[in-house]
Amino acid sequence: MSPVTVPDPRPIPPIPSEAAAIHRSPRFPSTPRDRDKAHTLGLTSATGLVVGSIVGTGVFTMPAVLAGAGTMGIVVLAVIAVGAMLLAAMFGQLTKRIPNSDGGLYAYARHEFGDFAGYLVGWCYWISSWAGNAAIVASWALYVDALFGLKQPGSLVNWGIALLGLWVPAIVNLAGVRQMAWFQNITVVLKFLPLLFIGVIGWFFVEKGNFGAFNTSGGSLYSGIGIAAGVALFSFIGVEAAAITAKRVHNPRVNVGRASLIGTAASALLYVLVTAAVMGLVPHGTLIGTGAPFVDAFEAMFSQNGWAGTFIAAIAVISGIGALNGWTLIVTETSRAMAQDDMFPRPFAWTDRNGTAWFGIVVGTVLPSLLMLWRYTSGSGLTVFTYLVDLTVVTVAIPYLFSAIAQLTYLVSRRRRVQGWRLARDLAVAGTSIVFSMWVTFASGYQVVYQALVVILAGLVLYAFLNARRQRLGEAIEPVDVQPEKPTAEAAAVNGHRK
Repeated sequence: MSPVTVPDPRPIPPIPSEAAAIHRSPRFPSTPRDRDKAHTLGLTSATGLVVGSIVGTGVFTMPAVLAGAGTMGIVVLAVIAVGAMLLAAMFGQLTKRIPNSDGGLYAYARHEFGDFAGYLVGWCYWISSWAGNAAIVASWALYVDALFGLKQPGSLVNWGIALLGLWVPAIVNLAGVRQMAWFQNITVVLKFLPLLFIGVIGWFFVEKGNFGAFNTSGGSLYSGIGIAAGVALFSFIGVEAAAITAKRVHNPRVNVGRASLIGTAASALLYVLVTAAVMGLVPHGTLIGTGAPFVDAFEAMFSQNGWAGTFIAAIAVISGIGALNGWTLIVTETSRAMAQDDMFPRPFAWTDRNGTAWFGIVVGTVLPSLLMLWRYTSGSGLTVFTYLVDLTVVTVAIPYLFSAIAQLTYLVSRRRRVQGWRLARDLAVAGTSIVFSMWVTFASGYQVVYQALVVILAGLVLYAFLNARRQRLGEAIEPVDVQPEKPTAEAAAVNGHRK
């Protein structure tokens, strides 16, 4: 099949991989509406999407989880921030090679390694995305409880709150991408300024005695790092948001990399300032036992004002809705890109008259809704949040690893003409990203790695049916089976003699 092109001054380059020769299925042709989507998100909106996807309600719960490790949690957070910056730079480099791709990490792996690797990465990232939405809404529900003064609400009450947090962003996304981008920019501003306030002004109220010991995990230094690493990485998931939606970003070769770096750097600075400030505002014993640490922090700053805790709880609720809004789009775009390549069930590519993949939005919201029902019937509070964080981190580390390996393959294959310090720089970024992804997986713990592996293996069963269908339709190369040779007369005589 010839490469797919569109009447646009920036044509979509063909995928050179033989296994990925079909870039787009003919059942989902490009339309003028589809081509217009490439201009929907400018640099500001793309950066807002990155910041909004990174800075969710995780930052509002993170200080309490990091406090369980001790003040070493701040150091771990800073190290994770550096790793996230390297990932942001790498995603920008990958997008320069595949600028108009759908699905980001999925497209990178498929471009370099073929269909199976692309599917595996897409499946893992899709799982991590909607499981991450469940983790975000678990934290969001804690601040809703604080906002309305709900003391130890029942599991069904929390589940109802979680459903509200999941389905409001789904409805916004169903309205269209332009509405989503507008809503995203508003929520980013509303949450970023108050967080910046506590990250700067809060330091004037910090008390040294509130900080706990360097290691309060009750175990070795490594165990403390493991406690902090999971939630720290989870808080930076979203660095790839602009890359995932590259086809909707104006001038993606330039703006995806810029949006990723600017958004990640701003989020990293905010995280370190805010987390350290909260640890100094709230006594360590109180901090490790609360699900809404920012409420305690604001009440410590404005102890004479009863509105302080309510105010920050409301900001956290707005922040969570903004993060869920961006992640609902990412979940949808991941499944849509795979379905358009016939690498996922076809209904995920169904769109309405506004070009919105409504089926992907609905399914991507139903699944975390069911996951939250299961978790609320078996746990509560930070226990639910921590479990979902660990599951999300392990499943997203695999797409990060494949993206880094794809970039490493490109660099060492001599397809790149640039040499010298630029090549050394890019090799260092790719190599560090590989080590970073592997370390995060190892630090997550055996139990969650085992559970994530079961989910990944289940996805391979689905791939068997999808690949068989693609072979029947001529969209995938069929393997050549070796047929048994017909016995010669001499061989038949020998076999007869043996009998």
